[in-house]
Amino acid sequence: MTERVLKLWPEIEWICDPDLREKVAATWELALQRSVLTPEDLNTIPFTLLCGPDLKVTFMGHKRAVVHIAKDCGDQMNKFFKTDLPVDMDVLIAGAILADVGKLLEYELRDGKSVQGSYGKYLRHPFSGVSLAEQCGVPAPVCHIIATHAGEGDMVKRSVEAYVVHHADFMTFEPFRERLKV
Repeated sequence: MTERVLKLWPEIEWICDPDLREKVAATWELALQRSVLTPEDLNTIPFTLLCGPDLKVTFMGHKRAVVHIAKDCGDQMNKFFKTDLPVDMDVLIAGAILADVGKLLEYELRDGKSVQGSYGKYLRHPFSGVSLAEQCGVPAPVCHIIATHAGEGDMVKRSVEAYVVHHADFMTFEPFRERLKV
């Protein structure tokens, strides 16, 4: 695991399975290698292009919030429903960390601002994220979360972990979109 990925994602250490932890880190490293964005950019650009110029929440601020909310939710679900609706915490955390990794290929910088690039016009981040993850050997249950965390997932049956990440993501997106409608 590279130092820049660990600095970007200290939460990666929450993944207990060392093999999965390394595959998640390798996916982020691959995305950073293929992207025009740097880790520094991820800490300054807005997390979405859909809320207009007044959005101040950064990509990493949003992503880390999603991971923390998903983890807290998974912990509570295991506390209350462990035998009836168990949550695989490694899969949940890995999926939450990787959900938007494809945005590193979807976004470009123009005049210091993040915009949808030509690649992103053809492939949204759930698709490119799964491609990156599969290249790094990330298992199917985690790739399922990447693929289904956004609107594209509304057409398939989501796993429990995918529901948690989907809702953590949208509960920290929709209120901004409503407040900052363009």
